[in-house]
Amino acid sequence: MNSNQVNGAIDEVVGSAKRKAGELTGNTPLQVKGMAQQVKGKLENALGKVEDAVDEANLQANPPQNTRS
Repeated sequence: MNSNQVNGAIDEVVGSAKRKAGELTGNTPLQVKGMAQQVKGKLENALGKVEDAVDEANLQANPPQNTRS
């Protein structure tokens, strides 16, 4: 898990809480901000997964060389 995935998860949770609070209080702007933060979190999480996949593919394509004899 990389920093984008961590930040994404945090944004998803905080955004969800804001959205729910907005729903309960009838605060539409808070609901919208919460939804936007959730979407941002989902995108960050997806970016983190792509970065991890690229890193893994690079490791498989170029395995570390053992320089000891």
